[in-house]
Amino acid sequence: MDSLKTAQIQQLYKETDRSDAKALEAFIARFESDERAGVRALTSSAHRALEKLLLEKERLEQMRVYERDCEERGFTCICGIDEAGRGPLAGPVVAGAVILPKDCEILGLNDSKKLSPQRREELYDEITHKALAWGAGVVGPARIDEINILQADYEAMCEAIGSLRIMPQILLNDAVTIPQVRIEQIPIIHGDAKSVSIAAASIIAKVTRDRMMDEYDILFPEYGFSKHKGYGTQAHYEAIKKYGPCMIHRKTFLKTLDMH
Repeated sequence: MDSLKTAQIQQLYKETDRSDAKALEAFIARFESDERAGVRALTSSAHRALEKLLLEKERLEQMRVYERDCEERGFTCICGIDEAGRGPLAGPVVAGAVILPKDCEILGLNDSKKLSPQRREELYDEITHKALAWGAGVVGPARIDEINILQADYEAMCEAIGSLRIMPQILLNDAVTIPQVRIEQIPIIHGDAKSVSIAAASIIAKVTRDRMMDEYDILFPEYGFSKHKGYGTQAHYEAIKKYGPCMIHRKTFLKTLDMH
């Protein structure tokens, strides 16, 4: 039995990095033969944390399939592309573009729609810190009304790519092929759940847009933009009927809405 008191071992476990498999394994190896009930509970917790971590690493490895294929073809600057805000009644459409380093590990990286707002913010910070290059493109509601949402999507994606400090060699896109871009592209259906690069881009796009909608909520508090981010909720429809559209509403999206 280890000479440390249970409280000291508890503190050691508290300080053990749950994202470090070797650290968890070392803790388990050191204390798993300890018969004290409190220590057994801690090693059981460490075992669960290790199992969860290994499953997450396996999931992320499966999300690197497209990146691995591109690397085998000799590409080193692989860029994920995704957008946020295609469906809302108000606000911009935003595209994200991200080039991650080879074998970059960002635990929890996933389709932005599957993550909580707090987790998206945390991952946004990690992505922007670890990425070789990242950028966002924004196309506003007036332009969306002018050229339609699909063309605005493409325009936002082109802007996001153009903002990168490194020119990508190949693009992994979430389900689309951007007609204005000459770089080789691979469209992947549900790509934000299948590619780490696209997942990272989806988080950049979503967080950037959500932050913009929170700012619009301050300018136009009657619409509740911080809650629904411009999407067509019942509360949003009721606010439009009561106050009429504001300057960030997409007029072409409101044509079928009964304003009476």
